[in-house]
Amino acid sequence: MSALDSFIAGLPKAELHVHHVGSASPRIVAELAARHPDSPVPTDPEALADFFTFRDFAHFIQVYLSVVDLIRDAEDVRLLTFEVARDMARQNIRYAELTVTPYSSTKRGIPDVAFLEAIEDARKAAESELGVVLRWCFDIPGEAGLEAAEETARIACDLGADGLVSFGLGGPEIGVPRPQFKPYFDRAIAAGLHSVPHAGETTGPQTVWDALTELRAERIGHGTSAPQDPRLLAHLAERRIPLEVCPTSNLATRAVTDLERHPIKEMVAAGVLVTVNSDDPPMFGTDLNTEYAVAARLLDLDARGVAALAKNAVEASFMDQAGKAALTAEIEAYTAAWRG
Repeated sequence: MSALDSFIAGLPKAELHVHHVGSASPRIVAELAARHPDSPVPTDPEALADFFTFRDFAHFIQVYLSVVDLIRDAEDVRLLTFEVARDMARQNIRYAELTVTPYSSTKRGIPDVAFLEAIEDARKAAESELGVVLRWCFDIPGEAGLEAAEETARIACDLGADGLVSFGLGGPEIGVPRPQFKPYFDRAIAAGLHSVPHAGETTGPQTVWDALTELRAERIGHGTSAPQDPRLLAHLAERRIPLEVCPTSNLATRAVTDLERHPIKEMVAAGVLVTVNSDDPPMFGTDLNTEYAVAARLLDLDARGVAALAKNAVEASFMDQAGKAALTAEIEAYTAAWRG
């Protein structure tokens, strides 16, 4: 391990773009697959490496949904959620906004209240036992259409959860225009939730504009194509609208073809507030520490530069001001004490 890798491993961090089911470790995926033998997902953790090799974004969605199908009851939900937090604790992640897709579970027969109770029980246990603070983004799986949007908005706005802070939109972008989801985002925003849709990952800058103008996005998930539009980059920088950047994910899904040419460099050069995230870490053979190391290489950062990235995530988060101040102070104290 290099000195910088060691610094990253111990650095207190926040993560803002990481998916609930997509964070299931090979051990947990294999355990769930063994419980549900009708699934095509391998029960051998080593075989999952081949299973998680994606031809393109559409294939990624296909594989992702096969893992989603392993979550069939409230105990599955609770187990997955707590184990995700355990993996985060090992990486010194202090705070995470976990993207959760309630529709994927409720349409498979898990009662909405049981689902919410399971994630909330795991959230409280993660904070008390592991020191990891979890908050939720309930997202619409875009490929499931307006039925999923209505169900997600109902659960988010009518039922809610103590840890819920934001409302999102994931899944494929091609053939799934952002404006059709405006009424559901309007409803969520009126209920006090923040707007954090995915946009511009596998489509062009117009999708990001649509997310900003139609969905009133406060952060953009991915935004990979934003540098194709200098006016958009300037708008993001001027309004201090963060991008949730996930380098290895973009390579794995072929959203970018060469990691060395990842647009994160153009984003930072334009003054955009960039955060670094892992997206679906076990599926992409990565974790947040690895993503920080990738970003450090691409941006030619030293330890202080990496610490600045970590503070970006705190700034862009939906923590209260006291929480932001405490985690920022912890990052600064760790960096000041570092003797790499």
